[in-house]
Parts: sequence; structure tokens; C-alpha cells
Amino acid sequence: RFCLPLVLASLPTMATGEEIIPALQDSWGDFWLFRFFVNAAGYASIVVPGFLLIQYFKRRNYLETGRGICFPVVKSCVFGSEVKSVHQEDGSLPPRGEPTESSTARQVFKLLFCAAGLQASYLTWGVLQERVMTRTYGATETEPGEKFKDSQFLVFMNRILAFTVAGLYCALTKQPRHGAPMYKYSFASLSNVLSSWCQYEALKYISFPTQVLAKASKVIPVMMMGKLVSRKSYEYWEYLTAALISVGVSMFLLSSAPNRHVSTVTTFSGIILLAGYIIFDSFTSNWQDALFAYKMSPVQMMFGVNVFSCLFTVGSLLEQGALLESVRFMSRHSEFTAHAVLLSVCSACGQLFIFYTINQFGAAVFTIIMTLRQAFAILLSCLIYGHTVTVVGGLGVAVVFVALFLRVYARSRMKKRSKKLPPGETPVQKV
Repeated sequence: RFCLPLVLASLPTMATGEEIIPALQDSWGDFWLFRFFVNAAGYASIVVPGFLLIQYFKRRNYLETGRGICFPVVKSCVFGSEVKSVHQEDGSLPPRGEPTESSTARQVFKLLFCAAGLQASYLTWGVLQERVMTRTYGATETEPGEKFKDSQFLVFMNRILAFTVAGLYCALTKQPRHGAPMYKYSFASLSNVLSSWCQYEALKYISFPTQVLAKASKVIPVMMMGKLVSRKSYEYWEYLTAALISVGVSMFLLSSAPNRHVSTVTTFSGIILLAGYIIFDSFTSNWQDALFAYKMSPVQMMFGVNVFSCLFTVGSLLEQGALLESVRFMSRHSEFTAHAVLLSVCSACGQLFIFYTINQFGAAVFTIIMTLRQAFAILLSCLIYGHTVTVVGGLGVAVVFVALFLRVYARSRMKKRSKKLPPGETPVQKV
């Protein structure tokens, strides 16, 4: 019975070969691998009964034989109400209407508004994320303060606000008739929750610039997941830019500053968590792409995914007793409460700005804005929290962003070319 705690306690030492930070490893129960399995067990306690119920209704052919007050709910959750529509070229992106009779000044104002909203939302979100996960609260001259350790609670806070915002938006605006079985959102929701948890947890072991650069390079696993999940094919320029991105990331990760600080050391645990984030996030985007084959708007997707995200996280927190502990932490530290609330507001507002920007200007402009945001996030983190980047590391960052801009340019050219193809031909699918 004592083997598992001993193994979990020794893993960080064996993996990193470095001295363990006492604030991060107060006990083996605080180690990320143990927390991951505990969280996964909590999600399984909801997923497994749900899976058995879905199989039961399908075996009984409930769609034909069911009746009563529960029938509409079961039908919506298990069977849906409409057949799939023709899959759009950009999957998760709704068709963008061209602006009509709109002045250039007005379009420029809209573009600046979108860019400012995205930059403000996600730059603030990134700074707060690093503050919450890497700094202490309540520190005085005599007391060292305490760190907030439960990443799952932050995921819950983000999702509950996003769920509320999306629900209000759907209630107040006209949306397409929903036809997808609700349970299908749970797959994207579970992978989204796990990717967000890995993202928060990774900041305990790696620097924020490293995490941002890894997120910028997730196009590589997205392509791999696209081949596995959706059987997509890619063109030569996509492989070329993916290779450039991998080279740039390798240069950044392998470079070392002369005076390395504990907070900037990229540990083995951090690499594993980053890999988990990228894998789960890649699955989320590809599964959502498949779900958009049903007639739905992006806000309906946001609502459906966040419904299950709230269910998974609150269920797991209640089972572990961690919800009350996190609320007590909030009551002890009002500064943390303000940071957690603002973190959730930035996340929810950022998602709305994403939908509006794509609808008004398309995916290419949105990608350029978000790529610039990632570069600004690295610079801002280095200025505020004192991270150091070597010349080789800076060159690696430059290579990554040059590859991303080349990817945006090549994709826009391919889209223009695909519009000129004969009706019978279809372009190669792209990430």
C-alpha cells in the first residue's frame, strides 16, 4: 500500500535531477501526477454512468418507443433532432459575410476594436495566469504566504463564466435550430478541461514564455491529430512551416541563460504537462471541427462544451472536497479572489472577441492578431516577471513567428486559388 506514494514522491527527483522546490512539493499529494489521476477518477465517476445510460437508451430504441415528460430531454441529449449538414470548408468557422456599404474608416475602426479587445483580454489573462500559479498570497515580513495549488478550481471558474455568457448570448439572439446530440459535446469538453488543467499546472514547473512558445507551435500535433481523427491531407508548405516551427522551438528550449533562476528552469514535469496540454487541445479542435458538421453557431458550441466542463469540474471538486478549500482560500485572500474573477472575465470576453473577429474579418486576420499577441505575451512576461531569453532563444522565437506568418500568407493564397477551381474540384483540407 505504501509503494504508490513512494513512487509518486520520487518521480520529480528522478525526472528532473534537480533540487525540488519546497513550495511546490510540500507532500506527495501535491505532485501533479497524483492530482491528475485523482481528477481523472472524478471525471470517470460522471462519464461512466453517462456512457451506460446512453447505451441503455440506444439498445431500447428509446427514440421510437419513448414517451412522457422526459422524452424531449433524452432525445436532445442522446439522439439529437437533425441530420448533419454539408461540412463547410473551414469546419469550425462560420461563413463570413462580406461587408456591404461600409466605409473604410468604419472597417478600420472595427479592426482596431477587435485587435484591442483580443490583445487586452488575452494579455491580461496571461499575466494573471502566471501571477496566480507562480506567486504567493498573503506574504508579510514575518509570514512567507501561501500559493494556490488547485488548478482545477481555476478551470471551473473560467468555464462557469463562459457558460453563463454563452447562455445569455444564445437566449438574447437568434440562433440556428440545434440538432447535435448533447452528449457529443462531452468529448471536446473533457479534453478541453484536461488541456486547461495541464496549462495551469505546467506554470509550476516552466516559465511562461516557454509555455507561450509551445502553444504557438501546436500546429504540428494538430496536423498529426488531423491525420488520425479526420484523415486530412496537407500540402508541402504546411510541412515546411511545421518543420521551421519545430526548429525554432528546439532552439528556444535548448538555449540556457548564464544565470538560471528556479522560475525559468524547464523541468521534465513541465515538458510532460505541456505535451499533455498540446495533445488534449489538438483533439479538442479536431473534435469540434467534426461537430460543426451539424447546424450550429460558434456560441452554441461554446455553450454546449462549457455545460459539460462545469459538470465535470464541479463534480470532481465536490468529490475531492477541494471546492470548499478553494472557497476558503478566496475568503483568506481577497487579492486572489479579484485575480480569479478577472481571469475568468478575460477568458470569456476573449472567446466572444474571437467569434466577432472571425465573423467580421475572417480566420487569416484573426490568426495574425493572435500571433502578435503571443509575441507581446512573451515580451510582457519577461518585463514583469524578470524572465531571461538568450540570443539563441530569441532567434528561435523569431523563427517560430516567421513560420507562423508564412503559414498565414500561404493559406490566404490557397483560399484565393480555391475560389477559382471548377465546381467539381475541391481544395486540399488545411489546418
